[in-house]
Amino acid sequence: MPVYTNFMISCIRGSWLQEIFFVRRWKALKNKQIWGRIGQIVLVLLGISFVTFALVMLSPGDPVRQMIAGNEDIVVSQVEIDALRHELGLDKPFVFQYLDWLGRAVQGNFGFSYMVKKPVVEELMQSLPATLILALASTFFMLIFSLPLGIYSAVKRNSIFDYAVRGLTFFGVSIPNFWMGLMLLWIFGLKLGWLPIVGGRVSLETLILPATTLGIVVEAKYTRQVRTTVLEELNQDYVVGARARGMSESYILWREVLPNAMLPLITLLGLSFGSLLGGAAVVEIVFSWPGLGYLAVQSIIYRDFQLVQGIVLWIALMYMVINLVVDISYNRLDPRLRKEGR
Repeated sequence: MPVYTNFMISCIRGSWLQEIFFVRRWKALKNKQIWGRIGQIVLVLLGISFVTFALVMLSPGDPVRQMIAGNEDIVVSQVEIDALRHELGLDKPFVFQYLDWLGRAVQGNFGFSYMVKKPVVEELMQSLPATLILALASTFFMLIFSLPLGIYSAVKRNSIFDYAVRGLTFFGVSIPNFWMGLMLLWIFGLKLGWLPIVGGRVSLETLILPATTLGIVVEAKYTRQVRTTVLEELNQDYVVGARARGMSESYILWREVLPNAMLPLITLLGLSFGSLLGGAAVVEIVFSWPGLGYLAVQSIIYRDFQLVQGIVLWIALMYMVINLVVDISYNRLDPRLRKEGR
């Protein structure tokens, strides 16, 4: 009896130690993967910064003369223009200009914006909350409509409701953002007078129309993706087996299908949120929403190259960080990935 007891204890300890070993090994592997992804983000940011800097330098216009053009009362000679160009380092070769900018950017100094007369980082921090608020509001609008519509459309496949949802989503995907924004502005702002036409500030009443505009277009795409993903899961063998065992359709849907369908939908949600952060420039212009997109267009118009460079890098960094967070969350939500780490 003691021999048997000792044997069982050793087995339990062995399995326990083995489990600890596997968990530590999985964590080490995940840390290595995370650092690898962070290294990829750094390389991508370097590539984006170089390409953006090159495009900015090749664009027509002289940033020094653009800076002087903002002060119409001041008469500047060519000698003073050349001195200012030398002070800003614009008389150096392209590679040295980029390296000088990169050295400052690594330290958190993205330059000075002559359009708003502020440091670039300070202006980015001032416009970033407006873009985040708009992206979060649009995502919330998208989720409250796309999830129930997509799931019910998949469950009622080829029904009248399914055809109606597919038609409306096709219509929503086909509509450009600016046209949708102008129509909503014309109806609810000009004709009905329910909401303000002029924006320029962050408030609930100025948020409704731009968030609705972005939400409608993204909601149409996401509804189609939800429907497709749920349909794929409903056609899996485990669903057929669950029905053969007499399980109810509601139990199969909520306890079996939706948990498996959520994983690809989380990836699509992360990509959608990232696109909202970087692709809302047109909507922000239509509604004068003071976000990064509006600031980017204004900086391009005024040829504020330092500000353009900073905005592009910020948007690229946010998009890649969101994708990294989504990838990390996969291992928390799907146990199969943790087992593969063993």
